[in-house]
Amino acid sequence: MKAVVYERAGAPSVLQVVDRPVPEPGPGEVLVRVAVSGVNPTDWKSRQSTTPRDGWQIPNQDGAGVIEAVGTGVDESLTGERVWVWEAAWRRPWGTASEYTVVPVRQVVLLGAAPFDLGASLGIPFLTAHRCLTVGETVPDQLHPGALAERTVLVQGGAGAVGNAAIQLARWAEATVVTTVSSPEKAQLAAAAGASHVVNYREQDVVAEVRKIAPDGVDVIVEVAAARNAAVDAQLLAPSGTVAVYADDGGDEVTIPIRAMMVPNARWQFVLIYTTPWFAKARAIDNLAAAVAQGGVHVGADAGLPLHYYPLDRAAEAHQAVQDSVVGKVLITTSAQ
Repeated sequence: MKAVVYERAGAPSVLQVVDRPVPEPGPGEVLVRVAVSGVNPTDWKSRQSTTPRDGWQIPNQDGAGVIEAVGTGVDESLTGERVWVWEAAWRRPWGTASEYTVVPVRQVVLLGAAPFDLGASLGIPFLTAHRCLTVGETVPDQLHPGALAERTVLVQGGAGAVGNAAIQLARWAEATVVTTVSSPEKAQLAAAAGASHVVNYREQDVVAEVRKIAPDGVDVIVEVAAARNAAVDAQLLAPSGTVAVYADDGGDEVTIPIRAMMVPNARWQFVLIYTTPWFAKARAIDNLAAAVAQGGVHVGADAGLPLHYYPLDRAAEAHQAVQDSVVGKVLITTSAQ
């Protein structure tokens, strides 16, 4: 099989396409023939900063494909099922940038007839978005149609992958969704994702515009740039509202006004999906599977998330595109489709 591998940390050029034997699934594992591999920011950050502890690493956490074989202890009826894969490379050498990968069975989710492109885009972005939307005190811990009815969600940076996922999931759960963007082009993408209201923070007063929509404040803020937006967020939270911080774009330290946040009993919640408690992750996986089955989430330009395709032998270019903050989702396709 063809696989993308790196043996040392570094620039995208450390990624090499090599021939490797198709692995055998061990106990509790499944062998997946990968059709599409999704690239996330954490994939290139790991490649750039972390030396593979097994001496080699196939990158990328997310993917989609077909189960080809199962290990002992796994239901054999799963063979032939179309699935999406999450956290394949987390503390394991077997990522999804390969024609085949092996993962524990709990890290595959039935995809049904949904496109592989969607399956490869779900893992990190949608699980992160789900955690952000459900971790607050005044919101339910599961999402489904109606779960966020009569609640308002602010998504800071609605044109990014997590921002797009948060908009789609919040709208599927029937929230009023407000999002911020930096350009008219990104405003179109956020609207396509389903945002009820879009604010261009370069041209408009975010606090004033959001307060017009939600005079009493917003219940959840999905935050990509807390260091830059903390002062704005502090003015927009409803009583017992939550700022869910999942990234540090714009700075790695944040200043929060203590007294102003004490009065509404505000919560600032930091989110990293890899270390999210299993019970919360399991709920998210179940909810995402339902959203996919119900047609509640999509990818592509019509859903506000343009897709950019690269073959395996251009994996370095795919990583560079994500590193350069391309707008949309970067996918690597394999010859095993």
